[in-house]
Order: sequence, then C-alpha cells, then structure tokens
Amino acid sequence: MDVFEAVAEPSRRALLDELAQGERSAGELVATLPGLSQPAVSRHLRVLREAGLVEVRPDAQRRIYALRADALAEIDAWLGRYRRYWSGHLDALEAHLARTHQPPRSTPEGDS
Repeated sequence: MDVFEAVAEPSRRALLDELAQGERSAGELVATLPGLSQPAVSRHLRVLREAGLVEVRPDAQRRIYALRADALAEIDAWLGRYRRYWSGHLDALEAHLARTHQPPRSTPEGDS
C-alpha cells in the first residue's frame, strides 16, 4: 500500500494526528481514539508502518510508535502544485473583498 492509500482512511489519519503530537504506545492510541478497538488500531498501525509513515521500537513489553514525517514528503510534493493554485485564488479573493467590502451603516436611534 502506498502513502496515499494509507492516509485515505480517516482512522489512520486520526492515528497520524495523534502521533504528530509525540510517540505513543498502541494502548495510549486506543485510549485517545475511543471509536476504535485495540485490534483495529493494531491493524491500522501495521498499514501505516508498511507504508513507511510510522516506525515502531520496543520498550520493555510495549511497542512505541512514532511518526516518520519524512515519509509525508511524497504527499507534500504532490500538494505543492495545488498550493500554488489556491494561493493565487485566495489572494484574488482577498483583493476582491478589500475592494467591495462596505462597512455596515449605522441607523439613527429609533429607526427600525
């Protein structure tokens, strides 16, 4: 499975969001994602590990998972083309709003 397929699943994105905050054990990840069972979290972590997005290291009886942010470079490179597109469009929208924005007129007291 490639990086794009791995991040296409919302539960895996939620796991990546958690790991972006720091290393976690599988048990800690299960606790932060109450909608997922321990077996489901383990399956998603395996997919993320196989895609190169997550690394694991043993710590006594636990396995500690960490984000491999460098693996997100492929997604970042792909998104780069679209960032340029949106940047220009958002700049144009900002300019348009600046030209057309009229402050609200206040009404004299008693007028409704």
